[in-house]
Amino acid sequence: MGAPLLSIDQREAAILAPYAMRSALSAGREHPEPGHPYRGPFQRDRDRIVHSAAYRRLSSKTQVFTGELGDYHRTRLTHTLEVASVARTIGRALALNEDLIEALALVHDLGHPPFGHSGEDVLDECLREEGGFSHNAQALRLVRLLETRYHDFPGLNLSREILEGQSTRIAHGGEPLRPLLEVQVVEAADSITYDTHDADDALELGLLTLGELLTTELWSAAAKRVRRSSAALQDGELRRAILHELIDWQVSDLLARASQRITEFGLDSPEAVRRAELTVVASQELAAQKAQLESFLRQRVYRHPDVQAHRQLAQACLRTMFAGYVARPDLMPHSFRLRAGATGLGRTVGDYLAGMTDRFAQREFNRLFSLGAHRD
Repeated sequence: MGAPLLSIDQREAAILAPYAMRSALSAGREHPEPGHPYRGPFQRDRDRIVHSAAYRRLSSKTQVFTGELGDYHRTRLTHTLEVASVARTIGRALALNEDLIEALALVHDLGHPPFGHSGEDVLDECLREEGGFSHNAQALRLVRLLETRYHDFPGLNLSREILEGQSTRIAHGGEPLRPLLEVQVVEAADSITYDTHDADDALELGLLTLGELLTTELWSAAAKRVRRSSAALQDGELRRAILHELIDWQVSDLLARASQRITEFGLDSPEAVRRAELTVVASQELAAQKAQLESFLRQRVYRHPDVQAHRQLAQACLRTMFAGYVARPDLMPHSFRLRAGATGLGRTVGDYLAGMTDRFAQREFNRLFSLGAHRD
């Protein structure tokens, strides 16, 4: 006889803290499904996300910088993987549900359109009379409706805890409830990742110098911590050491703060987490330094003339495409034309555009809508 299989419930009982979300406590799925003999519901959610078309398209979607600026910087997919990595580190240290954390991390940016926040702003503008556009809401549309992977239900039919994690505020009985610790961990990991890696990408692209970043309190403090043990580091080596220190420092700060608050709030179940104040938060000092860095990045990177020039071109492209598809819905694939009757033409065009990669959007613009483009 072979070794007995360890059930999901047995495994979670052995390794998860009382305040962690357990598979047995899940509220289930919108479309009921039988359980799996050796994969838990959140592990199945993760696998469904990884195998989705929307997830694969993240590899060719802008994080902050478009492909025209270079090849080094993050795409939406590499950012997502980095968030998942940091989030799992935090979750493991706090004995949380890593399967749930990973699924939440992998889905968190699934709804982003091409060209990053530039594209999101345009679609929000174009769909203003229909409720606007946000990547969080679009991720929910994708996993509940637009992905067509299974014959017996629309979307991916993810667990309700994943759907909840995409909502900014959950209400029950008129009273707002706090998100699960696993959701809080992913939010914190996202903040750590983009604060650190957007600066790294800007340095590599020559939009900033290391000296300029060292004028911010967070980078200056991280550099001082590095120099205590490696005083001789210069230039590229110093930069890489600071980046490593920034992530390690922020994660350590979160863990110390969260551990303190778990004890202070007496968290002994996921329901206790929902009733307590936010738990996975940076210390006051580090939060202030992060806020200063984010303000610096907004002024010096996100509004850099080179970035703005690419942003304006991308936005002009998407505006033209939105108007063009509304005027000529026959230019969209048959499946989207069919959906327009029930969903509305504007929202359907928004769904079509949001699903495009940067490369495909540019190609379709050139083929159909640019000056001199041939249209049947």
